Amino acid sequence: MTPEACAALHARGFDTGRPWRAAEFAALLDSPHVFVVGDGTAFALGRALAGEAALLTIVTDPGHRRRGLARDRLERFEAEARARGAATAFLEVAEDNPAARALYIAAGYAKAGRRPAYYPRGTATPAAALVLTRCLGTAAGSVRKTVDRARALRPKLHAINKDRDGPRQASPAPRRAARHLTGRPR
Repeated sequence: MTPEACAALHARGFDTGRPWRAAEFAALLDSPHVFVVGDGTAFALGRALAGEAALLTIVTDPGHRRRGLARDRLERFEAEARARGAATAFLEVAEDNPAARALYIAAGYAKAGRRPAYYPRGTATPAAALVLTRCLGTAAGSVRKTVDRARALRPKLHAINKDRDGPRQASPAPRRAARHLTGRPR
């Protein structure tokens, strides 16, 4: 999706707060860590970095709601995040948005925090944001790559530590305080 298409759908899909502009979507999408899944009826925008994924926004065209599109885009977001190595996902949702909250709870997200007065509501009191998180696990390939990288680095780490600490000395046997049933040392 183009930044302009994202901005147009975002404007149609949100009736509270200021919709995001095309330039804002373009700036986000310039990052190699940011991705969009969906089409002109619904999309999810996410970021995956350092083993975590953030759902930045998700929106469905008002004329296409109640058809499971948001659930589908959330599942696609999670699949893409996993493919990019994310093990956990988090998001923020307005406390006064029961439909979105129900979607996330049904998908397995749990409350991790609350940000008071986070979402502006025009002249009304700003709505709090609930921070939700979910374990995504990792794809078997990502786990395998991580293990392989760790194994490849092990000799290098040993060499670095040896250079830093000098040759290893045999350490004396550790002293252990044996305690009798009374709790006194023997």
